Amino acid sequence: MKYKDYIARIEYDEEDRIFVGHLEGIKDIVGFHGSTVDELENAFHESVDNYLAISEETGRPAQKPYSGDLMLRINPEVHAAVAAVSQVQGKSINQWVSEVLEKAAHI
Repeated sequence: MKYKDYIARIEYDEEDRIFVGHLEGIKDIVGFHGSTVDELENAFHESVDNYLAISEETGRPAQKPYSGDLMLRINPEVHAAVAAVSQVQGKSINQWVSEVLEKAAHI
C-alpha cells in the first residue's frame, strides 16, 4: 500500500485474525490494523495523516521514507558498460539506471 509517498508493510496476525501494518522506510514506529482490506486502507491513511499532523504540531519534521538518492558501488567494467549503453541511448547514466530500476521494480 502507498499513500502520500509512504509505503506500508502488511502482515497477517493469525491469532487476532487481523491485518497489521507499519510504515516502511522510516525509523519512527507508526502502526495500524484492520480486519478487512477497506479497514486496513482507511487505518493506513489515518495513521499517515496523524503522523504528519503530530510532526507539524510538535515541530519535529516527519521522516521521509526515501530521498530518491541511491549510492552504490559497482564493478568498473559494469560502470563502463552502463556508461556506453546510456550514451548510445542518448541518456545520462542516472536516467538510464533509473529507467532500468523502475522496470525491474514493476513501477
